[in-house]
Amino acid sequence: MHSPAKPAAGREPRPSSAGREHGRRRDMAKPTAGREPAPFAGVRVIELGTLPAAAYCARLLADFGADVIKVEAPQGDPARRALPVFDIGADRRESAFFAFLNANKRSIAATEDGLAALVAGADVLVDGTIGSARPAAGIDHAELARAHPHLVIADVSWFGASGPYRDFRGTDAVCRALAGLVKLVGPVEGPPLTLPDYQAGIIGGLSAFIALVAALMARVDGARGRYFEVSVHEAAAALSELDISRLVPGYEERRAGVNLFTSGGTLGIFACKAGRIGVTCNSPAQWRALCALLEMPQLGDHPDYANAVARAKRAAELGSLLAARFEQRSAHEWLQDALRLKLPIAIVPDMAELLAQPVWAQRGSFVELRAGSRTVRAPGCPLRLTRTPPSAGGVVPRPAEHDALAAASRERSPFAPVRIDVAPPALPLAGTRIIDLSMGWAGPIATRMLGDLGADIIKVEAVRYPDWWRGQERHAAVYEQMLYEKSSRFNLLNRNKRGITLDLTAPEGVDLLKRLVALADGMIENNSAGVLPKLGLDYARLVAVNPSLVMVSMNAFGANNAWSDLRAYGSTLEHGSGLPSVSGRAQDPPVQNHVAYGDAVSGLNACAALLTALLHRKRTGAGQFIDLSQVECMLSLAAPWVIEQSANGGIGPRAGNRHPMHAPQGIYRCEGADEWVLVAVTDDAMWRALCAVMRLDAFARDPELAHADGRRARHDEIDARVEAWTSRRTKADAMLELQRAGVAAGAVLSPGELLSDAHLAVRGFWQSVRREHVGEQPQASAPFREQGVPFAVRSPAPTLGEHNTEVLGRLLGLSASELEALAARGVIGTRALPPLPRGKAPQAGPA
Repeated sequence: MHSPAKPAAGREPRPSSAGREHGRRRDMAKPTAGREPAPFAGVRVIELGTLPAAAYCARLLADFGADVIKVEAPQGDPARRALPVFDIGADRRESAFFAFLNANKRSIAATEDGLAALVAGADVLVDGTIGSARPAAGIDHAELARAHPHLVIADVSWFGASGPYRDFRGTDAVCRALAGLVKLVGPVEGPPLTLPDYQAGIIGGLSAFIALVAALMARVDGARGRYFEVSVHEAAAALSELDISRLVPGYEERRAGVNLFTSGGTLGIFACKAGRIGVTCNSPAQWRALCALLEMPQLGDHPDYANAVARAKRAAELGSLLAARFEQRSAHEWLQDALRLKLPIAIVPDMAELLAQPVWAQRGSFVELRAGSRTVRAPGCPLRLTRTPPSAGGVVPRPAEHDALAAASRERSPFAPVRIDVAPPALPLAGTRIIDLSMGWAGPIATRMLGDLGADIIKVEAVRYPDWWRGQERHAAVYEQMLYEKSSRFNLLNRNKRGITLDLTAPEGVDLLKRLVALADGMIENNSAGVLPKLGLDYARLVAVNPSLVMVSMNAFGANNAWSDLRAYGSTLEHGSGLPSVSGRAQDPPVQNHVAYGDAVSGLNACAALLTALLHRKRTGAGQFIDLSQVECMLSLAAPWVIEQSANGGIGPRAGNRHPMHAPQGIYRCEGADEWVLVAVTDDAMWRALCAVMRLDAFARDPELAHADGRRARHDEIDARVEAWTSRRTKADAMLELQRAGVAAGAVLSPGELLSDAHLAVRGFWQSVRREHVGEQPQASAPFREQGVPFAVRSPAPTLGEHNTEVLGRLLGLSASELEALAARGVIGTRALPPLPRGKAPQAGPA
């Protein structure tokens, strides 16, 4: 039975700097006829410095139509020489990573006076200047913000503008070591294993992009610009939150072995008759189905393997059993069974296999980049807006190629003018409403970012099917003790949101959701393919009630292809990306880098995509669907190897923790059990500093070691001497001594150690929040902040159905008696109930 219809006049007022009602949607400008304008058309961006995170942020802006002017030194950005490289003609070579980060930009060399004029004419400044060059010559961010109220600024650095690590020498690997992303990966005996580079920069760039687009949305309304400080370290730390949420009595933070994690779930990466397969099993049903598939049904209900944690404790013996089975058939054959049985299994390709997979050809996931006379294939932008898609490939500029255009670039851009009388809203996304149908980590981290920035997030669950991150157990104690309200991981991911319950298998629930969608700006979901269409809630039907709706669907391999129905966890997403094939030592199988890498990465991309589409909607009135492939989001993290494979026909050998340019780079044992420090010598001057602090006088005098090539040839010898020094110190002391000498180094922290990290403490990164049922809980701040202050955690994660009356009553206008009737029929409620047997209709239950 449908709930009685209520007039739209019942909607509640929405927070907004100008007090606007959401009903103004109908007064928006209609989309222009013909070709849609790109979301950032008319936006001028100045990019400074060499930090990869800043370059990736600016690249995303360029992919959607912004005019990005990259300011380089006259001799060119040193990142152009970063390995791996490829020939581009005329006896020149270009860095694969630089090419990926800088396509579709203009390059100029500017004097101090010229730079000031360029910035004055821009809409956005992305400053990634590193170390002693900060702030950039003649650039004072605070003064710029005062002098140019239209300007949106992102000051991007390794560790932020305050705190003990502020002046640390940073690298991508050092950042990840200090963010808790290295300690738990690799062999039990150590050392931990990590990718050499190219990871934290992508994550930090996405975070900076999200903050900038939120500010540009307010600019469309005439508000002044904003000044953000973005820490790559804090952006990377977000990926440690899942492990931090597991810190309960009895849980041990330790490495379980290559491709194994103490939290369970991931079973490993296995060699097949042809190819390799990555296997994850979390639920009991998945485990039983896998055992049946492998013709080992006796293991399906064996108490030693009853759940993911139990299986993790017996990983070695279980791995041997599984490996013998998987060798009997090809990876492709196993994948076909996984699709049929809805198992989270993926082929783990190498770079050549990845480029040849038909699913990516169908989606156009790899695009052409032109550098000099060469054209190579590279991962395209994963923010797959369907109405205003990103650029398909592009051109890498030569150093200072566009100097002649610099004068014209000093004129003010045509983007939305600022009205000085319109103050920026207290939070950039105030007045934006998002319906959140997502669960787990990927979708909720996207909406958490939006909520941190001020959006009104309405999270929709069902009393019989709450967010599975509340817990998957279904025994009586879960409901009697309300254990679903005590899940740390759910509470970490769902702050700053309102929570309601709706049974979307009931007509009343579907009707109420559509009425909410009619009042929303955007919606996000990460259900398996086919779920929403079966409920009558696919985009084609939702856009009928809200023609300007922006909707993100997050499927592992995207929509409408042979692998769209493949089930996936965050580990599955990494497996499918090929990233494990370039990780680890030469003797290792492909190495998984995180228990659920793909969840957080795809969530950040979903947030970025939704904001980009919302900005376009704000400028034109046009909504659109976003077909996000979560595996495709991971391809950016493999970009240098993809380009190297495309350009050179192969990639270099895996080298464990060593770096193709930094020498030495490694993870070295320190005083204490399983204590380590990561050291990265990025140039010859840093080598001399390392020799001085470690008193390696003979090495300092050795001409063979004066340059990186010679040091790489004798890396084993150097490693032994470095570890002899570090093993007599704690990891904290080793890091501080090296950093004081000007050597890039980071203590290899476990995720739990982030809670007591001095730098994060000084920066106020952890915010204490009280939540019903659990008491005080630390919450990680967003990686961007204004005026040195983190964005506040304004409200804890909602209890189940906490805001039913507030949203369904005040916003939709349902009466108290109507809410009581819905609760009596089980359509809404505030207490979880066991799932119904298949085919049974919802029964009345406690509200």
